[in-house]
Order: sequence, then structure tokens, then C-alpha cells
Amino acid sequence: MQTFDASSIIYAWDNYPIRQFPGLWEWMAGQITAKRLVMSGVAFDEVANKIPECAEWLRDCNIELFEVTNGIVQEALKIKRILGIDGDSYHPKGVGENDIFIVATASVYSVGLVSNEGRQQTLPDNPAKSKIPIVCSLHEVAVPCINFIEFIKQSEVVFG
Repeated sequence: MQTFDASSIIYAWDNYPIRQFPGLWEWMAGQITAKRLVMSGVAFDEVANKIPECAEWLRDCNIELFEVTNGIVQEALKIKRILGIDGDSYHPKGVGENDIFIVATASVYSVGLVSNEGRQQTLPDNPAKSKIPIVCSLHEVAVPCINFIEFIKQSEVVFG
């Protein structure tokens, strides 16, 4: 099972229009129906705010949404401590509150995360500057994180 970050589904929606890549979207709808693709409610809300048509498509596919639970809040607080984020003092070059909840959701449910957030080549000098892929790779978090293209390649599906 994989969970999508808003960045990955928005990337797919923008770069692989459903009208031109119907096979991809039919396959993704099947993955959603089979519960192999899910989303955190936080990520879904981001999509709904940025691209309502994409959110409507996800709703029509009956995507399973993981809402914030006490366990997710506790995991998010742990991740914030690891990154040295105090209160609402997020670094502008690092993860924000929604990102922390999205990673915490993947961690709590033990699912991989598909995120198109920028990859950092090295660990930042200040952990609070970490983007989602780095946060996922931290030993204490350990969430597999791939981008949309890696997700498609790993599926080995051929779209004809």
C-alpha cells in the first residue's frame, strides 16, 4: 500500500492529463479501489484547495482517507522533536505542519509515501530545513518514499 502526498498527485494531474493518458488514470483508479493507493486527509485537503477537479476525481474513485488520530499526532510531535521544530517555528526551506502530518500518517499506518517534494542531495545543516524525502529517510521515521515516476516504474505496468 502507498499513500500519496499532495505534490505527487498534483504532479501526475498536471503532467499526465487524464484525457491524454486514460490508461494511467484507469489503472490508478483500480489501485484506489483495491486500497493499494490511499491518502491522508491532510494531503487530500491540500489537493482540494489547489486542484478541485483532481480532488473530485479522487472522491469519485472513493479514495480511502486516513484522518488525523491521536497516534498520528503523537508521531508528528516525535518527528518535530527530531527536526528541532519548536511550536509553529517551521523553517521556510523545510517541511511544514501538513508535511509532518502526512509523513506521520505514513509512519503510523506503515505504508510507503509517494511524494514529489524536492530531493535534497545531502542532509541540511539545520534538520528543520529537511524536505519530506529526508524526513522519511531518518532512522527514527523510516518511511519508504518515492516520487511519482518511481511509483510508475516500480509497478511495471505497461500503458498501451
